[in-house]
Amino acid sequence: MLPPDALADRLKSGLLSFPVTHFDADLQFDEPRYREHLAWQSSFDVAGLFAAGGTGEGFSLTPAEIDRVVRVAVDEVADRVPVIAPATGGTAVSIAQAQAAQAAGASGLLLFPPYLTEASQAGLIEHVSAVCRATDLGVIVYSRANAVLSDSTVAALADRNPNLIGLKDGVGDIEQMTRTYAKVGDRLIYVGGLPTAETFALPLLQLGVSTYSSALYNFLPEFALRFYAAVRAQDRTAVYGMLSDFVLPYLDIRDRARGYAVSIVKAGLTAAGRDGGRVRPPLTDLTEAELAELTTLVQKVA
Repeated sequence: MLPPDALADRLKSGLLSFPVTHFDADLQFDEPRYREHLAWQSSFDVAGLFAAGGTGEGFSLTPAEIDRVVRVAVDEVADRVPVIAPATGGTAVSIAQAQAAQAAGASGLLLFPPYLTEASQAGLIEHVSAVCRATDLGVIVYSRANAVLSDSTVAALADRNPNLIGLKDGVGDIEQMTRTYAKVGDRLIYVGGLPTAETFALPLLQLGVSTYSSALYNFLPEFALRFYAAVRAQDRTAVYGMLSDFVLPYLDIRDRARGYAVSIVKAGLTAAGRDGGRVRPPLTDLTEAELAELTTLVQKVA
């Protein structure tokens, strides 16, 4: 297990990704294919892998399945790449998952918004703090949906919880990120967490968001790493060239149905010849025509 400070330094140093979770024909966890995918993903220069996250369909897994997926990921790649485990749901469930992740040997934790219910900022402070107290792992809190954290809340959480190491932004509110960075500064790392984060990576870099989680890395790791390098170099010509050549046409397919931000990643693996398989309901897979369109697009940049 990496100490929280060391984990923060590692994660902010490079690109991050959320490996998909493979299912078999009966939509049960397919461990051999998942291990194969992890081995491939960890063979490139990635700074951290988030097991059973959003792109990994963590929301569709049972707690026992999440624990198994995390343990498999730790066993397969933790000697090379930090594995970040999820904590989801209400406070009691999140605490249990945080403790299970530490027992499994994960390097850190991504704390997702509480399931369904809305909460006040004071309630969110207590929720995040309770999870931080329950583990020695470094914790990244995901600000999105029903748990959008204000700058004052992030500052209070950073002061209260030494093992809170990062904020993942799933909102993209420029003023809010400016306020947060102005108030908290480099006490935390800031991770871009909007769907297809490459679209926002260059402008968010100016707001202190030094890295992001790339779904594209799942099936185009070399392209994703080139894109990240161009962002960090602030090479606008290269960034906008890659946006025009691949990312924006990819978004056109992604935006055709709700949930395609996840589905299209598994389809991307299939398009790249690596068989991503199906998604679990309530997500839906791309149509055959959309998969063919995506395959043509992937072959242009692979």
